[in-house]
Amino acid sequence: MSLSPKEKAKTSEEFLKIKITQRPENSVGFSAIKNSIGQVSKYMNVTDAFKLAIKMNQKGGFDCPGCAWPDPDDERSSLGEYCENGMKAMAEEMQSKLIWRDFFKNNAVDDLASLSDFEIGKSGRLAEPMYLPEGATHYQPISWEDAFKKVADHLNALDNPDEAVFYTSGRTTNEAAFLYQLFVREFGTANLPDCSNMCHETSGSALSETLGIGKGSVILDDLYKAELVMVVGQNPATNHPRMLSALEKTKKNGGKIVAINPLPEAGLMKFTNPQNPIKMLTGGTKLSDVFVPITINGDVAFFKALLLKLLEKEEETGSVFDKEFINEHTDGLEDFISDLKTYDFNECLGASGVSRKTFDEVFELVLNKEKIIICWAMGLTQHENAVDNIRELVNLLLLKGSIGKEGAGTCPVRGHSNVQGDRTVGIWESAPQAFLDKIEAKYGFKPSTKHGYSVIEAIKAMYEKKAKVFFGLGGNFISAVPDTAYSAQAMANCNLTVHVSTKLNRSHLVTGKEALILPCLGRAEKDYQKTGVQTQSVENSMGVVSSTKGILEPCSEALISEVAVVCGIANATLKEKSKVNWLQYKDDYNLVRDDIAEVVSGFANYNQKLKQPSGFYLPNGARVREFKTKTGKANFTANKLPNWKLKENELIMMTIRSHDQFNTTIYGLDDRYRGVFNERRVIFMNREDMKLRSLDTHDVVNLKSEYNSVTREANNFVVVGYDIPKNCCATYFPETNVLVPLDSFAHTAKTPASKSVRITVTKV
Repeated sequence: MSLSPKEKAKTSEEFLKIKITQRPENSVGFSAIKNSIGQVSKYMNVTDAFKLAIKMNQKGGFDCPGCAWPDPDDERSSLGEYCENGMKAMAEEMQSKLIWRDFFKNNAVDDLASLSDFEIGKSGRLAEPMYLPEGATHYQPISWEDAFKKVADHLNALDNPDEAVFYTSGRTTNEAAFLYQLFVREFGTANLPDCSNMCHETSGSALSETLGIGKGSVILDDLYKAELVMVVGQNPATNHPRMLSALEKTKKNGGKIVAINPLPEAGLMKFTNPQNPIKMLTGGTKLSDVFVPITINGDVAFFKALLLKLLEKEEETGSVFDKEFINEHTDGLEDFISDLKTYDFNECLGASGVSRKTFDEVFELVLNKEKIIICWAMGLTQHENAVDNIRELVNLLLLKGSIGKEGAGTCPVRGHSNVQGDRTVGIWESAPQAFLDKIEAKYGFKPSTKHGYSVIEAIKAMYEKKAKVFFGLGGNFISAVPDTAYSAQAMANCNLTVHVSTKLNRSHLVTGKEALILPCLGRAEKDYQKTGVQTQSVENSMGVVSSTKGILEPCSEALISEVAVVCGIANATLKEKSKVNWLQYKDDYNLVRDDIAEVVSGFANYNQKLKQPSGFYLPNGARVREFKTKTGKANFTANKLPNWKLKENELIMMTIRSHDQFNTTIYGLDDRYRGVFNERRVIFMNREDMKLRSLDTHDVVNLKSEYNSVTREANNFVVVGYDIPKNCCATYFPETNVLVPLDSFAHTAKTPASKSVRITVTKV
């Protein structure tokens, strides 16, 4: 089957629709309002859009299916507690065009696969379950009962449960995720890869080791009270736009902001709050006090340089480190200092690519502030040394005592709306033994204690035919994972691939011998069950669990909830062998939450707490200086500089999102904050690097990566001259996921190194 749009050699004349303009210095404002309205009016019923706008992220409303940025604990904006990309997410998931059986009858799978990801996504909402028999070219309708039986027959035919892979997307609610992992564990495997494996697994690994909890330690109010916020490897205006409102409050209250990123993103520079008429008229708020144009993967080097200078000042004055905090709450300082002294400041600064002038500006802020928050996203987490990146940030915070106090701490900014909640309730291929013991005590079966497959391990297992069934609860797996050609072959090697989805995506078109598409309700739709319309719950980036309840009528009577899908398949697969009454959970989600309250720490009185308008906070030891590590304290760590050098003519490439995109979902073809319109196959290059290769903006090039003697190619990309450090370049994913090696990943966490891919560029 075809994997991606058919490619042919192109010339610059064939990219006639592309438009490249000056990068803007401001973000959001009128343009965000205009684009939100444009998306909604084009793809949604206008009446439905109005209903959604007044209830999205409101107390008692429904949670945006986009990012996991927290809602304010106090009053929510009456003008709309959402952002441009939140409305795009709703326009995408609630689009009025529906896909019924006739669509698949008229469109072969291979023909659909030749479309772009944007075209596939805009084909419409899935309206009924579909089945692709072995050898068939077209999907055909199937009943829910027969679909459940098909999955059950394949699962029960396996030689052992570990031959199945059960993937989870971060949009799945707590209730569905808990039942899903419960079914998988009773079935007999721990193969529960999820989207955390591809983004913040490195954060969880580093933070668990150093601070005793794999989550951030701050709440939203801390950002308002911070003296210094460092935003590292992150583009909030596109990926978490409501974060800009919090940063605006940081500035209003006298805090400083440092942005550390290879690209000078518009949202890091200036923000015009669309909920503030005065700001709309006067031009917004300058956010970053210092912008640090760091080289790709130069973060450990830069922070080590800061640490060296802090140590130098401490030895001079004795007043830089928070010695009371360090003595009482930390472990490993002496070993950390001994290792730090083996590094040379000038070498570290040189490796970071940052000028001495810019470094000194940042250093003065770090030196003189005590309430420091460091925020980060995938610019730090997707490297081979990504765990070291996060641990080095923690070292700085520990020296300054900026953990576990107001206005200070760690802030990993998560992606999908419930990716953190899914892990909390048990979606984890290596769950703690204490959690497994509670499962056994509650349900009477013994869960597997084997380490299950992570995403990378699952792909290899499918490729090697060790795994024969793939089940995806949400997401667009094939467009999210690295090494696209290898991963596609891995999927094709399966006997059955199953995807639970709201709309068509590329993963439905890269199939096993047989395939199922199981359409589910969207987040904003009412979930009718025997006991009435159901409430569900999610956890945001800062550990707040809140309710979400749909308000629109389902777009098709053939849709069922994710909870109903899981219960139906579990019941069909396990039958009388199961110790769980699966169908009762489908009828009443309160029963699911009662079980979560017994099994998962922090959820006591779950149903009662969920009635609180703003939800409730889960316990967080790092927030109160209770560090549940092996030492019982917060741990300093020794971290090495990344050990890589570019060969002659190589560039280091990072994959990024456009502004018309959230994860693998493509809302449109524009990236207005970078000045690129009507095209996604572009490569952002330093102008000096272009000159060395005799390239101009609008030239068409082919890209090639080589890793462990394997060559990968992505052809026909338009060159865009950009302000990016020398020897660095950037491209959009999923278009260049094909260049990301499957065996290049973060140590410990196995997160794909999508932000540090060595490539060469050749003019067509």
